[in-house]
Amino acid sequence: MGILDRLEDVLKSYINDGRPSGGRPFGRSRSGGSGDPDLDDAFAELDDFLGDAARPGASAHTGGGKEAAWDEKLGDAASGGAGPPPEGLRRDFAEMGLPFGASAGDCKAAYKRLLKLHHPDRHAGHPEDVKKATEKSSRVNAAFDRINQWRETGRTG
Repeated sequence: MGILDRLEDVLKSYINDGRPSGGRPFGRSRSGGSGDPDLDDAFAELDDFLGDAARPGASAHTGGGKEAAWDEKLGDAASGGAGPPPEGLRRDFAEMGLPFGASAGDCKAAYKRLLKLHHPDRHAGHPEDVKKATEKSSRVNAAFDRINQWRETGRTG
């Protein structure tokens, strides 16, 4: 069987209105088996790679409860699927005046607001206030950097 014949069979099975294969694209039934061994092997490899999330009726969240609630609140992309923030970041969220586990958008907005408020140039006439503002802005910068690092890599340190 040539490649064009195989392509024709795949297209026919995709377009097939009768859907004898359970209504799944490319004629792939729930029991597996489209009639094309290469296509079946490709789907089996994809299922192995994706794990439980690729199987019908399987949930992407295996833990449920608190972990699933954090994933829903933060979004899977926000933490690379890492789950809730580590307890070590609790102080960083507090430094920014945010509840523990606040969204990325809330963190960014609080960061900008705090830097505007505590920028040393705003307190140029008072040397003691400049020192306090510099210390506060450096703590806010460090906290925001640690939170962002956790969101990007899933690690804090």
